[in-house]
Amino acid sequence: MSLNATPSGERIHIAFFGCRNAGKSSLINAVTGQELSVVSDIAGTTTDPVYKAMELLPLGPCMMIDTPGFDDRGELGELRVKRTRQVLNKTDIAVLVADAATGITDTDKELLRLFKEKELTHIIVYNKSDLLTAIPEAGEGEIYVSAKTGYNINELRLLLGRFAPKEEDSPICRDLVSAGDIAVLVAPIDSAAPKGRLILPQQQTIRDLLDAGASALVLKDDMLKSGLEKLASPPRMVITDSQVFPKAAAATPEDVPLTSFSILMARHKGFLETAVLGVTAIERLGDGDTVLVAEGCTHHRQCEDIGTVKIPRWLREYTGKELKIESTGGGSFPDDLSPYSLVIHCGGCMLSSREVKYRMKCSVDAGVPFTNYGTAIAYLNGILERSLSVFPELLGKYRETKERNSAER
Repeated sequence: MSLNATPSGERIHIAFFGCRNAGKSSLINAVTGQELSVVSDIAGTTTDPVYKAMELLPLGPCMMIDTPGFDDRGELGELRVKRTRQVLNKTDIAVLVADAATGITDTDKELLRLFKEKELTHIIVYNKSDLLTAIPEAGEGEIYVSAKTGYNINELRLLLGRFAPKEEDSPICRDLVSAGDIAVLVAPIDSAAPKGRLILPQQQTIRDLLDAGASALVLKDDMLKSGLEKLASPPRMVITDSQVFPKAAAATPEDVPLTSFSILMARHKGFLETAVLGVTAIERLGDGDTVLVAEGCTHHRQCEDIGTVKIPRWLREYTGKELKIESTGGGSFPDDLSPYSLVIHCGGCMLSSREVKYRMKCSVDAGVPFTNYGTAIAYLNGILERSLSVFPELLGKYRETKERNSAER
């Protein structure tokens, strides 16, 4: 996958924060060498976070984010500040932009407190240094620049590169196969499938298999049984779209490992164990309980949409309870999770690992069980243990949790 085609969820997210008129938009334009944000002398020009995917040396593929002033006021201002706070949850590197002449304000101090609270890597950039008669010595993680004259802009790029998070080796499935293995991928082609392309988790899984020297055989769900029969030897594993989990399980021999794209993406994003241990909360759901079904992307809902139609139906059929189902999509995620008895999240392919983990942590901190689409669907269909056979240690933890919950009931 080329740098320009890197999914947004796999990019380093660099967000610029600060007061109105500190020069955030001018600075981000200077750093990127592009007119990404509208610039004016009027305070509060940026009214919504602005996102731009690009390649920035020496960092590589990034998502640059320009945010509204954190000192905005009034009813609309409060909404803008709320959106800025939401950006914090998906940020890998926070850039605090302060006016060099004014210095650190109370608003800047509040932002620095939030950076520390959320354990965010951050730097402080003193902009408009061209207005100073002398440039003070900058401390660690600080730099004086001028978006207007270009002073120290290249040095700022280098500083961002030095503070970039180290890339973690977070495989999707390449560590589960060996060179020469064949993995069969089940990709339903229905009204919800994107025309002319595969969905992102399918693309990423294929690439991961190729990186391991393995082969990917992609089949429609109604071709799985005949496709497996034509193979000279069983595949190393079958990876299916979660919505056809039961159908794929019926067509796949018991001795062939079976899992789903959603389960693998949850592992890739770092929250699979929480999802697996949290799914047994389905057994405790009662009449009137509210379940949040959250997606990381925004798309056109089909009549049989998995998040708003299929999962709610399967939940009600399995539990036999009168459940309330709420759904969110894209960047929206509730600040208050106390009304919910369970959160079922998508695999998070369009979100950064940091944002998905933040959502998971919010749920755990609120005492609300957190799971994901693939795990929940496998559980509701009685095939979760089979789908975890490729993760023996996690399977053991799941069985222990299940036994402990049964004993408590």
